[in-house]
Amino acid sequence: MQIGSVTTPFGRRPMTLALVKRQIETSEIKPGKSADKWRVFRDASEARELLGLQDRSLAVLDALLSFYPDNELRQDAQLIVFPSNAQLTLRAHGIAGATLRRHLALLVEAGLIVRKDSANGKRYARKDKTGAIDSAFGFDLSPLLMRVEELAMMAQQVVADRLALRRAKESLTICRRDVRKLISAAIEEGASGNWESIEAIYISLVGRIPRSPTLSDVNSIVDEMELLQQEIINILEMQQKDENIGTNDVRSERHIQNSNTESCNEIEPSSGNEQGAKAVVDDRPKREPARNFPLGMVMRACPEIAMYGPGGTIGSWREMMGAAVVVRSMLGVSPSAYQDACEVMGPENAAAAIACILERAGHINSPGGYLRDLTRKSVRGEFSLGPVLMALLRVHGQGERAVG
Repeated sequence: MQIGSVTTPFGRRPMTLALVKRQIETSEIKPGKSADKWRVFRDASEARELLGLQDRSLAVLDALLSFYPDNELRQDAQLIVFPSNAQLTLRAHGIAGATLRRHLALLVEAGLIVRKDSANGKRYARKDKTGAIDSAFGFDLSPLLMRVEELAMMAQQVVADRLALRRAKESLTICRRDVRKLISAAIEEGASGNWESIEAIYISLVGRIPRSPTLSDVNSIVDEMELLQQEIINILEMQQKDENIGTNDVRSERHIQNSNTESCNEIEPSSGNEQGAKAVVDDRPKREPARNFPLGMVMRACPEIAMYGPGGTIGSWREMMGAAVVVRSMLGVSPSAYQDACEVMGPENAAAAIACILERAGHINSPGGYLRDLTRKSVRGEFSLGPVLMALLRVHGQGERAVG
């Protein structure tokens, strides 16, 4: 491979330290290294957005590679091609001269080719007595060979991101359909709940979907849509359990009324002063804690609690609950208040509630009293973490600190 010292561009084209670095790096290609030029081209094409290239840039690169006679780029070969602008224009499908120069500059800036200009800026080659090329001036393809592994990894990343985006869109479509139909069914069948407000949240989420969404955009909407879906399911589940409790109570009353008078004395509670008297036990079904929200969503809504996890991160519910105990003590929440919350909400939801309180600590005068109030509301079925988490997610989605 013909490698000279660092050269500067001809004419008014400026020299940069980045160009110096690239020319030095091309002189350090491992001996014997080779790569199929069209495979490298396909990888560069796949990674064009990461490289900052356009379709026309790839057409010019394709034309340059067509002037290299072999299919393999080799470290020990002559990797400088020297076509004229007229020849390049012809092989680049008639691209205009000004456009050709602009995309050549983009290829240089992207680090895929390096200029090796002659004294007068012309592109040509000198041959020795045997007809072999002794020296050449034009475009050096060595950066392509040097970056072959990097370009392959970039191409794989682009493919993986494209697949992830497609799957995220599928998840959003399914979740969006489920939420829409659940809201419609609840409204049509007269289920109790503030369905107008929930429908307004749904419409707002749908309205935030960009025409050409990125993976980050879709994931953000999916997170909030799944939270909304979970909240709807929690509301419907609580209503179903309330109906079951009511049905059991009615059956119990009918059973008591149908019993004879003698048996009534047996079911009356005895005085607490009597020897051997037992406390009256409420056999009615207890309200079960709402199902847990995904840990990832809780962490995105409440990132402050992460610093209280082991090593400053939280990767499991066990770590989350351990961090919640630390934060509970720091906020001055009593052990009994937290224990009550765990029993009513479930340990995971109680830990998530502590994380939410930490995010809003600047606006809560008494974290302990606040948690007890949430626990009482949870018992009555008047509180769910869903709206709180959605509000915090929206605030963080706008790049602001969640404080309200």
